[in-house]
Amino acid sequence: MTTPTRQRTDDDRAALLALIAAMGGDLTRQWQRLTIAQDKLLRSLERLRPGRGATTKIRPLVLAFQQEVGEFDRLTRALATRWAAQDLPVAYRDGALQALRRAHTDITRFQWTADHQAALTALTATFYTDLIGRITEAVRRAQAFARAAQDATRDVTLGRAHAGIDSASLVRTHPLSTIVYRDSSRHPVKDWATSALTYQGVVTANHGAINTGRYDLDASWFQCVDGPECGFVSHPDTDHADGTIRSAEDAEAYPVAHHGCIRFWIPRPDLNGRTDLVSGDPA
Repeated sequence: MTTPTRQRTDDDRAALLALIAAMGGDLTRQWQRLTIAQDKLLRSLERLRPGRGATTKIRPLVLAFQQEVGEFDRLTRALATRWAAQDLPVAYRDGALQALRRAHTDITRFQWTADHQAALTALTATFYTDLIGRITEAVRRAQAFARAAQDATRDVTLGRAHAGIDSASLVRTHPLSTIVYRDSSRHPVKDWATSALTYQGVVTANHGAINTGRYDLDASWFQCVDGPECGFVSHPDTDHADGTIRSAEDAEAYPVAHHGCIRFWIPRPDLNGRTDLVSGDPA
């Protein structure tokens, strides 16, 4: 049987996940613009054959592709701006209100004070920069593909290559449907967007909860709610997080343990002044 508290938690999480899903879908659709434009350019270039004036037909086709890349850049940057300026503030505020409800406190105590605004600004600046970095990298890779496709087609139209352009090789070398991680692994855009946005959204909501506990309730301690097997610092950490009391400093340092973490925080101002508590004690 679902308890009222469990139902409230599920409802709160559903609202955040809906926000994340909407942004993830928008980003994925814009990334598809690149792959559709890539396929269209390759199909057009494949039809060119050696002959008088053939090379002059390449540039308009490449320019059309670059226009699509420009639209991708413009629209995805607009999405990143919306995410940072509108969506993440909603996640932060909702995290704050949820913390007040879980602490059985009047939700009207939350106000956009200078402290909250400063905390949110720091978070959104970091996350916006991360998204813009991915967008910039995608544009760079698309431009590299355009140059490579143009050079390969010019060789064909000038008779220096007789087998035609190798479209499959160009796509393998310049995949526009994946995101390259720091370890050089490639991941589908949809998977990256879901992971990155979920992390950003949950971290923002949790900071809203933690900061509200600190700024509005003067809470020195927080109760951690997490998956039963999740460690506090990282998932395999043997210091399990769920059902423990953590200091405000520890909560702020580890709002989540990993990407995909379901952790949330309950302010415990009722524990203020307790001298027998150690961060990590059971609740």
